[in-house]
Amino acid sequence: MTMTLLTALQYYGAGAATIAALVVSLNLGRRITGWAFVLFVTSSIALIGWGFLDKDSEGIGWQNVALLVINAVGVWRYLISKHEVRD
Repeated sequence: MTMTLLTALQYYGAGAATIAALVVSLNLGRRITGWAFVLFVTSSIALIGWGFLDKDSEGIGWQNVALLVINAVGVWRYLISKHEVRD
């Protein structure tokens, strides 16, 4: 695996998670929050790739496996489910 790809995965994952966290914290509504969770999902996928492809980053990979599940629940809850979100 090239270092360029690993670096791109690492920095995309970190940047996307930061932007998604900002959007969620702004509480701009259900649909926008749902799209922030989609961004979190892409971040988790990138960090899973980086974590398992880089020999010293397996812990980040496993952490993001768990976060991927949590973020998928957020996508379901805010974009797919028709139930009202509680305040």
